Amino acid sequence: MYGDLDRPPLRAAALQRALEPDGWRVEVLDSTGSTNAVVAERARAGEPHGLVVAAEEQTMGRGRLGRLWVSPPRAGLTFSVLVRPDLAPDRLGWLPLLGGLAVATALREQAGVDAALKWPNDVLIGGKKVCGLLAEAVDGAVVLGVGLNVTTHQDELPHDQATSLQLEGATTTDRETLLKAVLRTLADVVGDRSYSAYRQLCSTLGRQVRVELPGGAGVEGVAEAVDAEGRLVVDGTPYAAGDVVHLR
Repeated sequence: MYGDLDRPPLRAAALQRALEPDGWRVEVLDSTGSTNAVVAERARAGEPHGLVVAAEEQTMGRGRLGRLWVSPPRAGLTFSVLVRPDLAPDRLGWLPLLGGLAVATALREQAGVDAALKWPNDVLIGGKKVCGLLAEAVDGAVVLGVGLNVTTHQDELPHDQATSLQLEGATTTDRETLLKAVLRTLADVVGDRSYSAYRQLCSTLGRQVRVELPGGAGVEGVAEAVDAEGRLVVDGTPYAAGDVVHLR
């Protein structure tokens, strides 16, 4: 039994019935260390495309560049998707970007918020992060993890540059509605290879940025483009990985 009426649990059976026609198989865990780790293990065992594992609570959630993703139980959507995409090898770098596009598009259409993207796949509202994604390659598949702040309160957020749908006045904070919208949109954008739509929503492009590279180095310049492989081009040089800071 849950105690917070503003944070009801996900109904796995109802989600499965709703999303099965779209090719998704949904499982809901009360608690796990990391949904990405659960789905990765299933991928190694040969699980086919379309598995979705959501957790009401993650105790060891991971973000990009080794960061932790922390959220109170049932305050957000924390889930991982097993994708075996029909993409050319040189376009696989686009998959996490398209995952971010799916979330941003679903939030714009379903929750009425002005969501935008920061390369590669952070989802922002008003310049603050509402969702992060982590993509991991596993035996020819990709595990795409999503952490979306839904009803997270200000004092529950990790820093003042994070936000939640509730804090941003979203028209819905129903997690089942949002999960269905994200998964259906993900199927659409990956199938359509919506590269131009990503570029249109990417607030990084055209800005002065600093790219903090793995290993501690950093470069500053103008984010000019996202190339055919999904890399960010800054002053003529493409970067496949790094943490981007938007400079004012």
